[in-house]
Parts: sequence; structure tokens; C-alpha cells
Amino acid sequence: MAADRFDLAVVGAGIVGLGAALAASRRGLRVVVVERGATITGASVRNFGQIGTSLHAGVAADHAARSRELWMRIASEAGVWLRETGALMVATAPDELAVLEEAAGGLEPGVAELLTGAQVEALVPVVGAVGGMLRRADLQVDPREAAPAIARRLAADGVEFRWRTAALGTEPGTLHTARGPIAAEAIVVAVNADVDHLYPDLAEQHEVQRCGLDMLLADGIGLGVPVLTGTSMLRYRALAQTRAAAALRARLLDESPELFEHDVNQMYTERPDGTLIVGDTHSRGAAIAPFQPEAAFELLLGRAERLFGRRLRVRERWQGVYASAPEDFLVAAPVEGVRVVSVTTGIGMTTGLGLADRVVTDLIDPRPTGAHA
Repeated sequence: MAADRFDLAVVGAGIVGLGAALAASRRGLRVVVVERGATITGASVRNFGQIGTSLHAGVAADHAARSRELWMRIASEAGVWLRETGALMVATAPDELAVLEEAAGGLEPGVAELLTGAQVEALVPVVGAVGGMLRRADLQVDPREAAPAIARRLAADGVEFRWRTAALGTEPGTLHTARGPIAAEAIVVAVNADVDHLYPDLAEQHEVQRCGLDMLLADGIGLGVPVLTGTSMLRYRALAQTRAAAALRARLLDESPELFEHDVNQMYTERPDGTLIVGDTHSRGAAIAPFQPEAAFELLLGRAERLFGRRLRVRERWQGVYASAPEDFLVAAPVEGVRVVSVTTGIGMTTGLGLADRVVTDLIDPRPTGAHA
């Protein structure tokens, strides 16, 4: 049927799938998004909402830079709440400050500003700071509202959404779904960790597994800027690749092995309603058990209360799940005209729009080398 013929079919309404739909729609293409859920409930709404564009290196930095441009544009068009206050890395020990000082030496002027402990504590309500780094390019959105707002805007612009519709498979020119086939010149499959449902061999080849997270929502404390800590310095490449990071890792392993047992990234953002997102832990496997240990939440809450010097009242607890693999990104072409795309580390909000834009560009106007991120 003519009504079922599209230039691009997208499987998945998470941030990467929405990014693909956005890129194609802006190029004047006819787009359909197929989503098995009734709403957006996956990793794209279960995160911090931080767009950490200054925390990465290599291809991730390229995708993050492009994502920042796209976030600035779509936020205005879709009415997405977006805060441009940057992000604050808080050092509470000399070895953490050493990481920040070394990382600052490799940055372009104006990208980041080193702060004293007093300046940090004047900016955010933390205790025990010995210094910090304000990374000015970082953005923040409300994770619970950003992706749904983009979907609404895309729908208003003519992108067709088919909710509660499962994808069953692809072949050149056709996406098979539970509601019948869809003819499309190109197909982007962006289903995060569930790539093994449609392409199990591809998932095994790229060692894709699931990463489960424990997170909390608490009463706010007046945090005007996202806060990252020493554990964050060991996770993000722009910081983790410094020489000083090795000493920090050794000290934390000795003093706080529980941080590594639960693979904690201790960071915080506040939503526009003033509630505080606290997180997060990480566990990996082919499947993530739905049972969340209270010890993980106690650890997260205890570290937060120590940093902020006050008791926090918990409002909600939840589990996030995203794709994890040795490489940061999965971009594969199982058949002609089809791309399977996933951010295979926890930086989907930061890089997803830029990655999707690159993939759609390559599908529409392939580069001679056929190279992908």
C-alpha cells in the first residue's frame, strides 16, 4: 500500500531512534517510527538528563559535539527544558584535584575553569570540597520529558509513530512488524540493549550485553548545576586517561572497595521541579535481574548525604538498563539499506542525536569508504 511506503523506517523511539527520525525529517524524507511500547519508558527517560559534551574523546567527542548543536535546536523547537549552566566536577581529595588539573591542561581555553574549594562550595551545597572544575559546554535536560517532547514535535512535523508495534525482522526495502510489513528505502534499528532480540549473532559478535543501574529520586537541595565526583573521573575518557587517575583509582580501591563492587558513578542532577536524581550503580550480563539490592541504594544515599552534609528524603527508586559493549558505539549493516545502531555505554543522551545524524547521513549519501563510527 502507498500509505505504508517510507523513505526511512526507524525501530525504537529512544533518543537514538528519535535522532534518526529527526535527521531524516529535517532532510525532507517521509519517516515512520515503530515502537513496541505504548510510550517511551526505556533508558532515554531513566537517566540523569546530563549532556556531558566535554567529558569525552575521539569519536564520542565528535558525536557529543554534534549532539550539543542538535539539542540546542530541538530544545527550542520542541519546548524541551534545557539548562546551559555546564557541569561541575567536585574534588574532595588532593588526588581528585590532581586529575582535574591535569585534564585542564589538555583543554582549549574557556572550555573549563578550575575552582577553589571555597568557590565550589559557594556554587553548590557540598561540604569538604578542595577544588573543582566547571565544564561550561555541558547541558542538562529533564530526562523524563525530553524524549517524549521530541517525539511530539516530530509527530507534529509529519513523522508517523506506530506505538505498540513490535519489529520482527528486516530485509532490503522491508521492515516486518507485528502489524504487517512496512516498505522503506532505508531502515534504522535503534533498540538499545535489545539488539540481541532481532540480531542475536550481531550482538554476540560485538559482545553486547545489558548494564543495569540503581538510581534514586530525592527531595531537592537547590543544586543549580549537575555535580560529578571522583568516581566520575574514572569513567569518562577525557579524565580517566590522565596519569593522575591511576593514583585516584588505587586510593579509592583501598579506602572504598564497595564503590567498585557496585561500580558506582556518584553524580547528581536536579530536575526542573527541584527533585534530585541520585546515582548510580552498574552491573552487567546477558540479562539483568529485576531484584535490586538495598545495599546499593544505601551506598548511593550514604555517599550523597556525606557530600551534601544533610539527610535526604527518597521519593522514588528505579532500575535503568542500557547496552554495554567493549566499544562505545555499535553501527552495523546486516543487510543492504539497514543500519543497526546503539550507544553501547552510558552516554546515550550525550551522543545519541549526533550518532543518529551521522548514520542517517551515511545512509542517504554514503561515503566512498563506507566507514562508520
